[in-house]
Amino acid sequence: MKSLVIYESAFGNTEAIAFAIRDALLQYGEATAYKTGEFNPAQLSVYDLIVAGSPTQKFNMLPGMKTFLDAIPQGALAGRQVAAFDTRIDIHKVNNRFLTFMVKLFGYAAAPIARKLKKKGGKLRQDPAGFFVEDTRGPLTEGELIRAGKWAAGLADKG
Repeated sequence: MKSLVIYESAFGNTEAIAFAIRDALLQYGEATAYKTGEFNPAQLSVYDLIVAGSPTQKFNMLPGMKTFLDAIPQGALAGRQVAAFDTRIDIHKVNNRFLTFMVKLFGYAAAPIARKLKKKGGKLRQDPAGFFVEDTRGPLTEGELIRAGKWAAGLADKG
């Protein structure tokens, strides 16, 4: 299996998750990771699995990820397996009613990333995943890199 992890990262946390996913996927074949600005969407056709991720900011993905996903030609992901992830603050730890309401209303970045990948023809491999950070700038919550690797292994095992 040839896998691509494409990501945006504001403070390095999502990049760390992307690399943990890539490293886990290396056990199942070739795997690479790129920031959205370093990869041409026209090259997607050589990959069997495309995993995309972004931090959740303002209840959505970063603009660079949106630009990347919008640049994928319609139908270009046909026959490709896709998956989406994000990094986010754990609203249960924050325990803020307003933030909880806003998350319920608008959600996190992974779901819209998954929708865009599917709209371009991709077949969603499994539900989008969210990985926790302790604060806006991080650090990642303890154990999240391990959880990301297990999630990635689950992606590969479904094939």
